[in-house]
Amino acid sequence: MSPDRELTSAVWIKSSYSSSSGGECVEFSRSLAVSGLVPIRDSKNPYGPVLAISTGAWSSFVSAVKHEEFRA
Repeated sequence: MSPDRELTSAVWIKSSYSSSSGGECVEFSRSLAVSGLVPIRDSKNPYGPVLAISTGAWSSFVSAVKHEEFRA
């Protein structure tokens, strides 16, 4: 199956860190994780571009967010 086809049927999960007031809305899908990729998109633009990153990079990013490593 092609990645494009998988994305049309992907189940998107809104980040728990996204605000409910419409800002900072990030969604991800586990649909391509078996192929080593995690697709990410802006939930305010569901038909816009999708960024696909490696599962290792996604894991590192989520860990950094949880440990507040991006706080100024």
